[in-house]
Amino acid sequence: MAKRDYYEVLGVSRDASEDEIKKAYRKLAMKYHPDKNPDNKEAEEKFKEASEAYEVLSDKEKRQLYDQYGHAGIDQQFGNGGFSWNDFSHFDDISDLFGGGFSSIFDTLFGGGFSSRSRESQRYSNQGENIQIDLALTLKEIALGTEKKVRITVKDICDQCRGTGSADGKAETCPQCHGTGQVRTVRQSLFGQMQSISECPSCRGEGKIIRNKCPKCMGEGRISKNKEINVKIPAGVEENQVIRLRGQGNVGPRNGSYGDILVVIHEKPDELFERDGNNIILELPITVTQAVLGDEVIVPTLTGTAKMKIPPGTQSGRIFRLRGQGIKGLNSYSRGDLLVKIKVVVPTKLSREEMELYNRLKEFDKKRELKPGKSFKEKLRGFFF
Repeated sequence: MAKRDYYEVLGVSRDASEDEIKKAYRKLAMKYHPDKNPDNKEAEEKFKEASEAYEVLSDKEKRQLYDQYGHAGIDQQFGNGGFSWNDFSHFDDISDLFGGGFSSIFDTLFGGGFSSRSRESQRYSNQGENIQIDLALTLKEIALGTEKKVRITVKDICDQCRGTGSADGKAETCPQCHGTGQVRTVRQSLFGQMQSISECPSCRGEGKIIRNKCPKCMGEGRISKNKEINVKIPAGVEENQVIRLRGQGNVGPRNGSYGDILVVIHEKPDELFERDGNNIILELPITVTQAVLGDEVIVPTLTGTAKMKIPPGTQSGRIFRLRGQGIKGLNSYSRGDLLVKIKVVVPTKLSREEMELYNRLKEFDKKRELKPGKSFKEKLRGFFF
């Protein structure tokens, strides 16, 4: 069954703020929490649906991908260890939902930052951070596709400790959590004993403690390095489109996995052309003589020039189409067109000879009867009556 729109699930607009999204989710979570609706499969599904929607819309990166590509933009992330129903299996009793002392997602949703088991798992596995860079391209580069070299600073494996964070290569099992990275707390409430699971404060969820830290990386197992990356840009990309370079972002602490690089595309303004989808628009100035008598002109294109015939009597504002001279579609063999909009330029400074010629033409204009067109009101009157 197709997934519902996440904004529709939470009942918010597409431009909703983070606070509005959090407030909407909190209301649904309270209403459909499984502890409040035992043996109610429909409520459980709605709780799951709302939780998944919040997981995406509360994360700026995932929300951007969802806004641009819909469910297809974030499904792959979920399949690689993002959201799953098991992420919410550790919620406290519903009394926690209304009485304070929340753990897991509710602990931070109502008091601080959002945290689910999926994100805790990422911390335990030392997931590296993503890096976002902005890349400005010319219209020609967008039309044809290009490859760019970009210098960036990333966090990479410390070459002194080889990413372990330890000066002697040794790490001890955390005595508080016994290597699990989590601690369990039991407390009394009106409903009896309640258990909550949180990150181990001693090892910060890693399960190991390094006593002799590497002096170069201070135990983190990674240091900042400058590197040059190649970014291949396919033809037809658009403003704010994101290109993901997987595994080229920051490495996680102590030999963790690598994050990604997110390249955000921006279009540079062009002096000649204006983009309209895969078509491009060019305003071409011509003289009065060319408009009256016609001519063959050379028109600039994204790849060079092209010849174009202007028929006699061409009016200002007329548009000519040069097929296949536009932008190549993204992941497509088709190409847009070049739309040439004619602008007849009337001279403002005339020589004496030109003035004499225009005065002679004026005599012919007197013989040519020009009638004004109907006004807008007259056209409406004729249409309705």
